[in-house]
Amino acid sequence: MESADQTNALSENPAGRAHIIEDDLSGLSLTQIFDRMEKLINSKDGGADFKQFAKLREEASRIIHDETEDKKQEMAASGTGEEDFAYEHPAKAKLSGLSNIYREKQDEFHKQQDQEQAKNLETRQSVIERLKNLYTQSEVGTNFFREIREIKEAWSNAGQVPKSEFKLLNNNYFHHLNQFYQMLDMNKEYLEQEYAHNLEKREHIIARARELENEPSVQKALNELQYLHKLWKEEAEPVAEEFREKTWQVFKEISNKVHERRTELSSQIEGEQNANLEKKNSIIDQIKKLVNPEKDPNHNYWQNAIKQVEELRTEFLKTGSVPRKISNQNWNDFKQVLRTFNNKKNDFYKGLKNSQQHNLDEKLKLIETARQHMNTEDWETAIPLFKKLQEDWKKIGHVPRSMTNKVWDEFRNSCNVFFENYRAKNDAGGDNWKENYKKKKALLDDLSEVTDAEGSVEKIEQIKNSWNSIGKVPREKLSINTDFNRILREKMKLNKIHDYELKEEGLSENQVTDKARKIKNQIADLEAEIVKLENNLGFFHNPSPDNPLLKDTFKKIEEKKSQLESMKQSLHHMITGE
Repeated sequence: MESADQTNALSENPAGRAHIIEDDLSGLSLTQIFDRMEKLINSKDGGADFKQFAKLREEASRIIHDETEDKKQEMAASGTGEEDFAYEHPAKAKLSGLSNIYREKQDEFHKQQDQEQAKNLETRQSVIERLKNLYTQSEVGTNFFREIREIKEAWSNAGQVPKSEFKLLNNNYFHHLNQFYQMLDMNKEYLEQEYAHNLEKREHIIARARELENEPSVQKALNELQYLHKLWKEEAEPVAEEFREKTWQVFKEISNKVHERRTELSSQIEGEQNANLEKKNSIIDQIKKLVNPEKDPNHNYWQNAIKQVEELRTEFLKTGSVPRKISNQNWNDFKQVLRTFNNKKNDFYKGLKNSQQHNLDEKLKLIETARQHMNTEDWETAIPLFKKLQEDWKKIGHVPRSMTNKVWDEFRNSCNVFFENYRAKNDAGGDNWKENYKKKKALLDDLSEVTDAEGSVEKIEQIKNSWNSIGKVPREKLSINTDFNRILREKMKLNKIHDYELKEEGLSENQVTDKARKIKNQIADLEAEIVKLENNLGFFHNPSPDNPLLKDTFKKIEEKKSQLESMKQSLHHMITGE
């Protein structure tokens, strides 16, 4: 019996290390799972915990799959077909990366383990040789008690050996150990010393086992009891026959009492799980209340609700496990209430989208009316008409953001054509439109020849300011304005400057207002891009510019922030008239 126990200790867990694998991981969030995976990767012997890593990887894959399916249903609810669904979960790449790193870690662990086992094999063979020499070639006066203590300690500390070797090796060791004890039968004094020493070991183990009966942590008590049994088998054998069964029965009874505390551990875990269940059910109820508000929800309500649900979702995932028999039902209830919330939110914004589409249709009608009358010279009828069109435009609500600037530019251009014609009619006697056209044509030619050489930006600004100071051109020549704006954009792109950086003079109040509005829209779009990039960094644990994968992202964020600051300064100077 002793030899078989020693065999098990040698081959499976020589260091006495217990790997406790948690079966229920359903309460962990992706971030918590990734943290545990990284801890395993970074631990000294993380390659040995492949079962735990596999469970974590499987749970992370399940969460990614569920969230992808939820996203798919959300897209379907918004009208997107499955063939158009293209969504890559942001955590998928990180999971793949962690798995690859751990695979390398595990390969390194096995390689190191093979080397250590080969070295341990040599050590144990030398210990056996030393043991053999102790009873076959010992010199007169050898202290057998000290020698056997050192040999047994060296054997205990020698570490794990290859599975293909340990059985024969272990049997060989105990064969020579028994031979040694038979030799000791001829020397009762040494044998009694050995028995006394082992008995003292047993008494220490029994004393420590008694303390475990009152250990506050039941799990710690069970783990240490397992270790004490290992010491009993490996270091407390043999003892005198009259103490052998007696001490074993005492140790066995104490062990049974400690094992009985498993029910205490189960009750403690059950209490914690029931508390977690109550907390998770409360979170589900809070989300249900957000799904069905007392008053009709508006845009602000849903924006606040989205933030609250995200906080509740995080809290739900941080909360520990619940009783296994209702774990799946609780998780399904949580996913269902989230799905219901998303559907209600999507329905609201779908209705809002329909309302914006209706507003867009109404504004398009006003644009069409303005186009039909922008070249009329029936001033008495047209002036009240255009004033009413402008008033009606203000009364219509929001349109889809992608169309806001487009429809406004079209409507404003039609109104500007009408009112410029009206002013031109009154000022025609004082304006030399043909001469103005010649001046603008010359400026257009000058602008076309601009390159990206030094001083080109200043030349562009000079041409633009001169253009702003020139009056109207004949109606049939109005296309020159479109040509000028097109070439101006090309030259600014060539010289890598933005329109908000262009220093313009001679702008009318309306022109300043229009340019300020465009810069405000550009600022809003740029801020949204920065927020999106920073949110993407949040999917990584401790993101740093030193990480090669994130280096370009940090650089892009800094560039966009610098551009944003320049745009804000330009807007400030424009508003203050500096």
